[in-house]
Amino acid sequence: MNRLSHDTIRRVPKVVLHDHLDGGVRAATLAELAGEAGYDGLPTLDPGRLGDWFAAGAGSPESYLGRFAPIADLLQNAAALTRVATECAQDLAADGVVYAEVKVAPELHTRAGLTREQVVDAVLEGLRVGTARARLFGRVIDVRLLLTAMRQAADSLEIADLAVRFRHRGVVGFDIAGPEAGYPPTRHISACEYVKRENFNLTLHAGEGFGLSSIWEAIQWCGADRLGQGVRIIDDIAVEDGGGAKLGQLAAYVRDKRIPLELCPSSNLHTGAVRSLAEHPIDVLRRLRFRVTVNTDNRLISRTSMTGEFAALAEEFGYTLDDLRWFTVNAMKSAFIGHDERLDLINRVVKPGYAAERADHTGAAFFRQEDIW
Repeated sequence: MNRLSHDTIRRVPKVVLHDHLDGGVRAATLAELAGEAGYDGLPTLDPGRLGDWFAAGAGSPESYLGRFAPIADLLQNAAALTRVATECAQDLAADGVVYAEVKVAPELHTRAGLTREQVVDAVLEGLRVGTARARLFGRVIDVRLLLTAMRQAADSLEIADLAVRFRHRGVVGFDIAGPEAGYPPTRHISACEYVKRENFNLTLHAGEGFGLSSIWEAIQWCGADRLGQGVRIIDDIAVEDGGGAKLGQLAAYVRDKRIPLELCPSSNLHTGAVRSLAEHPIDVLRRLRFRVTVNTDNRLISRTSMTGEFAALAEEFGYTLDDLRWFTVNAMKSAFIGHDERLDLINRVVKPGYAAERADHTGAAFFRQEDIW
């Protein structure tokens, strides 16, 4: 079996639905921002060593999450937010991503006087500039924004209202993140109900740091359209020796209702949600035809990219271009943009991109009709 090269994977169109703005900042940018501000909260201002330090945080859940503190310290003004959002769009485009939904938590960037609205304005401006600059280099990408409320805070309804108010300016949904244990999603049910009443989109981090009850509450009480992570759904699946599986009621519901799972393999490993990539349930979920998507989560701290995630999965599970195409179509189907826009990107960009790459490898293009909407 011919293994896929990084260059091949980088060339094919990719889609990411779970990528945190603060978790994907360039190490060099943080070093520059720290130097300009006289900030001494980083261990070094050398970009290479700083990148190593952030990646070293992947050793445990505590150190992983602890790496976010200096990033937040340095992203407290509009210029910095616009810059990192610009670079985010450029970096994703350079990696072959054609559609992305990037998450930002406005409340984390207001300590120096910015309002939540100013935070969102600054990030949206950066995404606009970044996509325009990417086009200058022949890379076309569409980047939208998800506004995230923190589970441990008490302003989720205000963030939900902000997301709805910016829905025609680049924000496509509302998200809740933060520690799951001790902070169930039902603490924010008012915000979730508001989003649903406004006919808007809702994704909740659930089923990573906590188990099935977190997933159940996110779906059945809060009405989540997608599950951020959701890796612990495997706890409701009994895998048999012969390769078969028996699904519990919750797992069956998630699969039957086609609720997308925003899986982030490297991050799931680094936060302790799984013990090794080989043990990651993504392949079981793929074979059982869950609506599985592959995502980066935090590109800086997990030292990853969509190319890196796909390459690691291809190496571990023997995935082919057909499999990567399946994940990508799944993600595009699950995006929080209009149905016509999703279909257009699938039929005009994603499928032809994979067909062209496969033709280069085999001499024949391919189009399959088995995708289930």
